[in-house]
Amino acid sequence: MRKLRSQSWFGGLGKDAFIHRSWMKNNGLPDDAFDGRPVIGICNTFSELTPCHIHFRGLVEHVKAGVLEAGGLPLEFPVFSCGESNLRPTAMLFRNLASMDVEEAIRGNPIDGVVLMAGCDKTTPSLMMGAASCDLPAIVVSGGPMLNGRYQGRAIGSGTDVWKFSEQVRAGEMTAEEFAAAENAMSRSPGHCMTMGTASTMASMAEALGMTLPGNAAYPAVDAHRNRLARLSGRRMVQMVMDDLRPSAILQKNAFINAVRVAGAIGGSTNAVIHLIALAGRLGVPFTLDDWDRYGRDVPTILDLMPSGRFLMEDFCYAGGLPAVMKEIAHLLEKDAKTVSGITMGEQIATAHNYNPEVIRPVSNPLTQDGGLAVLRGNLAPNGAILKPSAATPALMVHRGRAVVFETIEDYKARIDDPALEIDEHSIMVLKNCGPKGYPGMAEVGNMALPKKLLEKGVRDLVRISDARMSGTAFGTVVLHVAPEAAIGGPLALVKDGDWIELNVPARSLQLMVSDEEIAARRQHWTPPSHEMKGGYQSLYVERVLQADQGADLDFLVGCRGHAVPRESH
Repeated sequence: MRKLRSQSWFGGLGKDAFIHRSWMKNNGLPDDAFDGRPVIGICNTFSELTPCHIHFRGLVEHVKAGVLEAGGLPLEFPVFSCGESNLRPTAMLFRNLASMDVEEAIRGNPIDGVVLMAGCDKTTPSLMMGAASCDLPAIVVSGGPMLNGRYQGRAIGSGTDVWKFSEQVRAGEMTAEEFAAAENAMSRSPGHCMTMGTASTMASMAEALGMTLPGNAAYPAVDAHRNRLARLSGRRMVQMVMDDLRPSAILQKNAFINAVRVAGAIGGSTNAVIHLIALAGRLGVPFTLDDWDRYGRDVPTILDLMPSGRFLMEDFCYAGGLPAVMKEIAHLLEKDAKTVSGITMGEQIATAHNYNPEVIRPVSNPLTQDGGLAVLRGNLAPNGAILKPSAATPALMVHRGRAVVFETIEDYKARIDDPALEIDEHSIMVLKNCGPKGYPGMAEVGNMALPKKLLEKGVRDLVRISDARMSGTAFGTVVLHVAPEAAIGGPLALVKDGDWIELNVPARSLQLMVSDEEIAARRQHWTPPSHEMKGGYQSLYVERVLQADQGADLDFLVGCRGHAVPRESH
């Protein structure tokens, strides 16, 4: 048996090994805990401020049991928890900080492999990014989605129905009392959003990438299958250490191609784009914004799930989960891609079954024929922007309208319901200064609510353009991630009220109908916005963050630094 990494801490009879073993024994560990068995770190993002992870204390115990059953030593450690619902100004600001915490905790501690406890939106990418930069054996265990929300006898979904109810209240179609009652009916159990929001999407991406055991994405948080999968993942992690099966062997180009195609098939969150580009950057895998369009363009959306469709994650689980979706589109997948299971992706999905073709539709009857995320380019987005066709209004996919411009999110909130606002159903709403540097952190504000006066007329969608992101639970004809962003002088910064803009999704085009000469003249008068936060992490972030088309990672975090730490601590 090969010598394990942890033995450079715990092996031998010298002073340093004495120190490492002796202090670890203060919690009751016996001598044979350090006899060369694999030490498995359990990277736990539990936090009472992250509601999606409130059940992780119990879930971790099942991982530990699995590690012990397989002959390993489980050791749990905490890392920064990016809770989407509470963290200000946006959880995305702290994804990279969390990944740094994960990376340094893995590298600096005596572990041979790591189980990554993920769930809420940014925790899945941050954990995988940090683990990839160390490249020790790693497996993802997701916390799972909540049970379906139930209100007035029907299913309601996290986020998706919030946006709908909010607009109904503003349009006078729903009372404040009904709105409050829906609030108490939506989140019925532990777990993350049960729509195909970013949490469910990233759990699906982890599974599609081969970084989880099959079925991980869809089992509800409170289902016994979730605990069982956690235990099996603990067992599997021990064997992965013995086999030296690392993220770099799994997260290769073919795995990312699979993830892109699965994202299209499930109507996945637009946030997956930015997270997977950042993850690929940690491993040196060539994977760009254009790859999303190249590999995802002709993928049909076959999962009928909110916000693109009707059902929720609990229904998805009972229908067969992600393996059933992947089997349905197997002809589009790289079936030789490796997985943490030790078999190929093709072998892993071979026995999957679709138990409800109304939820997981056949390819011959898709929800949307072309469901892959659309990558748009033009003089308004030279480095790209994205749009989710499965959540958009077909009639707006080719559209020409006049811009109604909001310089900041505060400007938008102050003026959107002003009766004097010059806006109609043909207008295009433009929001600036909400990108990686501008917000900072690229908040989920791109799906701007429509003005009250249009809602009262029955209008439910407009083309909206910004350098922001939007929640994976949201919907609408929303152009996001415009790069370069306004805060660094991208063309978006130069748009004025009344400018004509042309959107052509089939042609993948986004054009500001203003001459090059006029754009150059406007640039002469543009000044960059100032940032309120001086010093600290936010200052570092604004200084070093990359643009959306590059994954919005910090420039000094790109690449794999490995797990070697040659110097002793004493």
